[in-house]
Amino acid sequence: MATLGKGRLAILAAAGMYFLGMAVAYPASAHREYHTGHIVHRVSRAAPRVITASYGPTSPGISSIVIDVGNGEVISSHDADTPRYPASLTKLMTLDLAFQALSSGRMTLDTRIPVSEHAASVEPVKLGLRPGSTISVRSAILAMTTMSANDAATALGEYLGGGSEARCAQMMTLRAHALGMAQTEFTNASGLPNPNQVTTARDIALLARDLVLRYPQYQSFFEVTSFDFRGRKIFSNNQMLKSYFGATGMKTGYTDLARHNLVTSADRGDKRLIGVVLHEPSWGTAYSQMTAMLDGGFGGHVPMTEQMVAEASHPAGQRLIPLFRRTETVASRTPVHARELPNSAARQPNAERRWVAQLGLYRYKFDARVAALHARRLRGNGVAQIEHIERHGKNLWLAQLTGLTYLGAHDACRAINVHGHQCDVRPLHADHLAMLNQLDGT
Repeated sequence: MATLGKGRLAILAAAGMYFLGMAVAYPASAHREYHTGHIVHRVSRAAPRVITASYGPTSPGISSIVIDVGNGEVISSHDADTPRYPASLTKLMTLDLAFQALSSGRMTLDTRIPVSEHAASVEPVKLGLRPGSTISVRSAILAMTTMSANDAATALGEYLGGGSEARCAQMMTLRAHALGMAQTEFTNASGLPNPNQVTTARDIALLARDLVLRYPQYQSFFEVTSFDFRGRKIFSNNQMLKSYFGATGMKTGYTDLARHNLVTSADRGDKRLIGVVLHEPSWGTAYSQMTAMLDGGFGGHVPMTEQMVAEASHPAGQRLIPLFRRTETVASRTPVHARELPNSAARQPNAERRWVAQLGLYRYKFDARVAALHARRLRGNGVAQIEHIERHGKNLWLAQLTGLTYLGAHDACRAINVHGHQCDVRPLHADHLAMLNQLDGT
C-alpha cells in the first residue's frame, strides 16, 4: 500500500509539473503577430471571444485608427479590432473591385451598366434609377463617392458579379481576406443593413490604403464635391473635403445600428495619412474626432483659409478631365462633355448671400421649425426656413438657414456641428437628393 501510495503521488506530482509548465509557457506564446500590408495585427490563440452586447457591432463607444499610408504604421488607435457594421463604407470594397476591372480592361468608364428591378428598388439614398435603364460606370462611381447612392452601388455590384449581387459580395469578402481584413464579411455591394456584414476600423484602414496605393489614377473620384447627372447637380456629403486642409476623400456611412462612420485620406507635404472612425453618435463628433486624429498624426492643426475652402470646392479642372469629361443627359442618355466647375473668383462666394446651411430632414414640421430657429439663435444670422419635401411617398420637412454668404454658411455649420448636430453647406436651390441626413442613411 505504501508503494502504491508513493506511485500515485509520483504520477500526481508529474502531472502537476506538466500543467504548471504549460501555465508558465502559455503566456509567452498566447499571442502571435503577423504583418499584412505593413499593418501589425495581433491574433489571440486563446479561446474565441464570444461576441456579446458589450463587444458586438453595437457595443458602446467608438472605434478608430490612423495609419501612415507610406509604411503602414499605426499612429493611433482605439478599439480598432471591435467588430462594427460598415454601412456605406462597404462601397469602398465595391469600388476596389470596380477599379480592378477598369485596370484590367474588363470594363471602361463609359461601359453601360443595366439597372435591374432590385437595384432600382433599394432605399433610401438613391439616384432614382429606373428598371431597364442603364448608367455609365463613371456616373455610378461618382454617385457612390459623392451622395453614396445605393441604387448605383447595387447596379455596379450586380454587373461586377455577373448579374448577381450575392456573387459580388462573395468576391468582396474574398478580396477583403486577401488584403488581410480577417474580421470582415460582406453580404451586399451598398452597405445596406445586414447582421452578417461586419468589419473593423483596422480592416477598413487596410482597404483604404489599398485604394490609395494601388489605384492613384482613380483618386480624383474621391475628391469630387459635385457632378452633373441627367440635368441635376449632385453634391458630395463628405464635409472633410471642405473643412480639413489636405483632405483627399474618401467615404461616409450611416445606418441606425452602424451610426456615423467616416474614412478620410489626407496629404501634407510628403506625408499621407488615413483615418477611420466608426460608431460615432453624430456627424459633428465624427468630423471633430477625425480632425483631432489627423492633426495628431500630422503634428498640428492648419486652419482652412478662404482660398483653401474655395479650392476644395472647385478643384482644378485639368485633374478631373481624364475621369469626368462626360456625363449623362435626359434627352440623349449618351455621354456628352460635362460642364466645368464654376470659377470660384467669378462666383465671389463670400460676397453673395446665396448659400444655405442645411440642417436636415424631419418627419414633423414642428421639429424642423424648432431646429431652424435653434440654429438661427445659435448663430445670430441667416433666415430660419423650413421647406416641404415629398420623398418616397413620405411628407418630410427640410430645416435650413438661408441668405448666408459662402463663408457664413460654413461658419454656421461648424458651430452647429460642434453641438453634435447635422449641417451641410449647399448653394441656393441645390438638388434635394444631396440634402438627405441620417433620417435616410448613407
